[in-house]
This record gives sequence, C-alpha cells and structure tokens, in this order.
Amino acid sequence: MPALGTAFGLALALALAPAASHAAPDMQALAEKSGCFSCHGMQNKVIGPGFAEVAAKYKGDGEAAARLARKIQEGGKGNWGRIPMPPHPGLKEAEARQLADWVLGAG
Repeated sequence: MPALGTAFGLALALALAPAASHAAPDMQALAEKSGCFSCHGMQNKVIGPGFAEVAAKYKGDGEAAARLARKIQEGGKGNWGRIPMPPHPGLKEAEARQLADWVLGAG
C-alpha cells in the first residue's frame, strides 16, 4: 500500500501546484505588457475582436493555436475586417503560443 499513498500524495501535490493557479494571471500580465488590450477586450470588441469571440470562432479547430500564435508574432489582416493586426516580433515563439492558448480558452 505505500505506493498507493505515494501516488495519492503526488497527485495531490500536482493538483495544488502554484503554477497552475498563476497561469491565467501570468498570461493576462503578458497580454497587458504586449499591448493586446489596446485592441482587444476579454469579452468585447475594442478595435479587434474580443478574446471570447476569437475563442468561439476557432472552437474545435486543432490547428487554431499554431495559426493564432503565428498571427500574434507576424500580424495579419482580413480575418476580422479591414483594420490590420500589428506584428509583435518581440514576443518569443513560446510566449506567442501561450497567449494563443490563453485567448482560445477565453470563450
């Protein structure tokens, strides 16, 4: 039975790990630092679509996070109207992917 107790303890420790509870605030801080909220709201359109609208549009699309991360870094135009999204080349690829995953979870 010691293995069961050890497995339970490990599962409990992982469930209570601080990193999980800080993931959303860290992503919001990165979005703020990167200027995302200058054009996007969480629920509502500002200049570009709200993150919830983006999440709803791409729900169930397994490739959406990779495309969105690329768009965050490179910019884009035409998907949400005539106003282009500026590029964010200063973001690392991993940061852009984390932001994309966070935005897609906003819906």
